[in-house]
Amino acid sequence: MTDTKRDEHGGRDPRDPERTLDPDDWDDLRRLGHRMLDDMIDHLASLRERPAWQPMPERVRGSFEGDVPRAPEGADAAYADFVANVLPYPNGNLHPRFWGWVQGNGAPVAMLAEMLAAGMNPHLAGFDQAPALVERQVIAWLAEMLGFPRGTSGVLVTGGTMANTLGLAVARHARSGFDVRAEGLQGDRPRLLFYASQEVHGWAHKAAELLGLGRRALRLAPSGADSRVDVAALARMIASDRREGHRPFCVVGTAGTINTGATDDLRALASLAADEGVWLHVDGAFGAFARLSEALAPRVAGLELADSVGFDMHKWMYMPFESACVLVRDGDAHRAAFASTAPYIAKKARGVIAGGLPFADRGLDLTRSFKALKVWMSLKAHGADAFARLVEQNVAQAEHLAARVREHPDLELLADVPLNVVCFRYRGGGLDDAALNALNEEILLRVQESGTAVPSSTVIAGRFALRVAIVNHRSRREDFDALVDAVARFGREVRAAG
Repeated sequence: MTDTKRDEHGGRDPRDPERTLDPDDWDDLRRLGHRMLDDMIDHLASLRERPAWQPMPERVRGSFEGDVPRAPEGADAAYADFVANVLPYPNGNLHPRFWGWVQGNGAPVAMLAEMLAAGMNPHLAGFDQAPALVERQVIAWLAEMLGFPRGTSGVLVTGGTMANTLGLAVARHARSGFDVRAEGLQGDRPRLLFYASQEVHGWAHKAAELLGLGRRALRLAPSGADSRVDVAALARMIASDRREGHRPFCVVGTAGTINTGATDDLRALASLAADEGVWLHVDGAFGAFARLSEALAPRVAGLELADSVGFDMHKWMYMPFESACVLVRDGDAHRAAFASTAPYIAKKARGVIAGGLPFADRGLDLTRSFKALKVWMSLKAHGADAFARLVEQNVAQAEHLAARVREHPDLELLADVPLNVVCFRYRGGGLDDAALNALNEEILLRVQESGTAVPSSTVIAGRFALRVAIVNHRSRREDFDALVDAVARFGREVRAAG
């Protein structure tokens, strides 16, 4: 129960002092804040001395099972609980040897920007405020970095799934042939279909369901041995579907497939989309930023021709979560897919809402956080060329790891390495694929549980692969050498144990 005083009728007693969540003593909060900042910087500075991941003891798990705290414990006690039970047990993505699931690892300047953003706590639907101009500038910078024209529309969102889903929603509205927002998909009309490679990320299935298209609206074209979409086969699918009375509306290309990091022939897809009158959306979740590098840009050539592209800054731009973006070449089409108004959010000629709510008109969210500040400050602090060099560094590290695997007698590559993803396994002579799959899964778990490193896994042509997705600015070549040594060592140990 709270200690709020009540009057004789059960209402709040007006003599009870009014409360706030601000501290009674700001100097106490300042002291705790400085301690938090010092501790977090110490934590980041000492990452290499820590395990890449460590299991959570049962006593720690049990600490999260208590009832809601009704009485105050105090900020110092709450912080002590964080230091003891939360900070030591993340999934490891800050660590120099974390290469799992294409998860970024953040950067110190961006971490500080997050604190500033939370301190300001602006509402980023729009409004006549500096934070809205920061986001507008970040979107313009991102468009320039990816080769999109001046005036490209965009909005920052939580992650690649949302960015790509919004891009597909714009495509659906722009190419459906009717007012899908007003009429929905329940009428007697041709079935709307969109196309992607069989290597497409799972966001496409979720988006098909969420947008009311249904999973069968996603038509998966075959990919070749290089994991790139077969453009000719895709063209034949579109032609066949048209003959059957369906309405193709979008082709999805991928820059950096999730399994192997391959990039579809985006120029060929752009030509096909233009010929067919359909929208071209590119999932550039991590591969898009290869375009920052003059040396690597040819690997994602054609990205700049897309009608829309979704990508994550918390992957290959090393931002803290959450930081993603969808860019749309046609700003009018972007707004038409989402814009709405109501008397309580009507734009005024002057005052706080004079800037309108432009970001709310580009997606689903009305309430939005200040995601742009960490990107804005990081680009100003480091410069875009620094990110280009880091992307090149990660690709060079992938090539180094692939070379180490090729030369090791007990290891083998399971896929080409077109960008920054390396898939390999312990060879284990004399074992069939089923036995090798079990062996390599055990090796993966031992590598993780030992704290040595955190790769993840996938399956390539029925073969279990250790998957190393390198979007880590803290990694060094010796880290990949240590991974090779650990996989070989654990492989020998597991085989010796039967």
